[in-house]
Amino acid sequence: MSVALAGHELVLGYPRTTVVHGVSVALEPGLVTALIGPNGSGKSTVLRSLARLHPVTSGSVELEGADSAPLSARAFARRVTLLSQSRPHPSGLTVDDVVAFGRHPHRRRFAALTEEDRRSIQHAMALTGTTAMADRPVDQLSGGELQRVWLASCLAQDTGILLLDEPTNHLDLRYQVETLDLVRDLADHHDTAIGVVLHDLNQTAVVADRVVLLHQGRVRASGRPVDVLTSTHLSEVYELPVDTTHDPHTGRIRVEPRSRHHDQHRPETHQ
Repeated sequence: MSVALAGHELVLGYPRTTVVHGVSVALEPGLVTALIGPNGSGKSTVLRSLARLHPVTSGSVELEGADSAPLSARAFARRVTLLSQSRPHPSGLTVDDVVAFGRHPHRRRFAALTEEDRRSIQHAMALTGTTAMADRPVDQLSGGELQRVWLASCLAQDTGILLLDEPTNHLDLRYQVETLDLVRDLADHHDTAIGVVLHDLNQTAVVADRVVLLHQGRVRASGRPVDVLTSTHLSEVYELPVDTTHDPHTGRIRVEPRSRHHDQHRPETHQ
């Protein structure tokens, strides 16, 4: 299968500090690739480098079909979109206004929204369950509602490559599940190449086709969830005992960290 977007031997860092050491990752159409690992392992830095938002010290980022001349920011944004952790908290705008931001790479400067723009915006809001709040001011939204609005803005950008940095953060259980279902639908039915940073390892097992486990800025393991989400790998990287089992109904990996109280029996209380 062709690779839509790839980072090769990426070395990334900040002034006087290197945080990613020779990491390679490839995103393929129709597949979900999850980046996991402890805090500070370099997951978000790698994702931002793929989005051209973090400079590459050495190595390369390659976009399928791009020639040797670098794409302009606008041309790149027509093909790659990122839902980042740090986003502005707009004031004085409605939900519809914010979702419309996603159409900027497709519009001429100061041009009004076209019918195609409107269709993309409405489709993105329907997918994320934000249609009913279209006229609400965004500064009146909860954190979870605003997360869904920014996701809708990314989907309105209508790209073939979607990068998501902790997309279930701030969401309640229902919208966590619906967001993961949407990620799978985009890969399965729209052939979108998806790279996603996740902290929840059970969510990773549900949504990912490929997993890249990072530790201290290096790849500890990479491959299918069943090959990466092992007790050995996870216990080593997270520095605590981690049990992994297979769900008998779905066959998926189930991850359970063992706390100090793991084996203690708690009597049930009845109210």
